[in-house]
Amino acid sequence: MSTTEFEARLRAALHPVEPPEDFAVRLERGLVELHEMATDELEAWELSAMRDPRNWARPAAAAVVGTSAGAALFVLRARARHRRRRAQSANVLDLAERTVRELADEARRLLPGGD
Repeated sequence: MSTTEFEARLRAALHPVEPPEDFAVRLERGLVELHEMATDELEAWELSAMRDPRNWARPAAAAVVGTSAGAALFVLRARARHRRRRAQSANVLDLAERTVRELADEARRLLPGGD
């Protein structure tokens, strides 16, 4: 295989692929479902059952999954609104203020009792 042939194959393999149009919607829906299932799992556990370390695996896994899904959802929603905020902002300081305000609002929505 020559160098030019290798470069052509590498270029073809690394060609960007556009995700489906509904990918962001499906991803957000899946993250919301994971977050809700993890929250339900944690709410269902009794504190008295936590005395035995053998019972810690499910709540620990639910906490990790719920936290990860919540963080990914937080980033996904913040990133989706970034272009709009940038277009509405007059300068960098205004963009930073809008971003911080938007992140705080999103955190309140995701945290329990934030609605």
